[in-house]
Amino acid sequence: VQLQASGGGLVQAGGSLRLSCAASGSNFRDYTVGWFRQAPGKEREFVAAFRRNGGRTYYGDSVKDRFTISRDTGKNTVYLQMNSLKPEDTAVYYCAATAREILSTLRLPSAYYYWGQGTQVTVSS
Repeated sequence: VQLQASGGGLVQAGGSLRLSCAASGSNFRDYTVGWFRQAPGKEREFVAAFRRNGGRTYYGDSVKDRFTISRDTGKNTVYLQMNSLKPEDTAVYYCAATAREILSTLRLPSAYYYWGQGTQVTVSS
């Protein structure tokens, strides 16, 4: 599966952005899809995931109650709606996918096999 992330940009603190992760080559319904982010000098951080079986969602502590992950099976796209953005949300955001059934490792980048190219999100104060 090939992943294409888009939707990043520059936004003021308190604003919103919606990121998209479009898949080609396979049906997203068969994959667990995650969003990660990486700021300069920091490790890649788990943001959110949409699990392949049942569609349960998971969030990192720093984004819980502000970000929402969702899937549009008709468009084969996973979205990350980001509200109440903070300067510390500034990072390159990556979407990733795996066809394996993962739960205990869902928050680890190493659990995902396919990665998109990343999209920059910059939040100004």
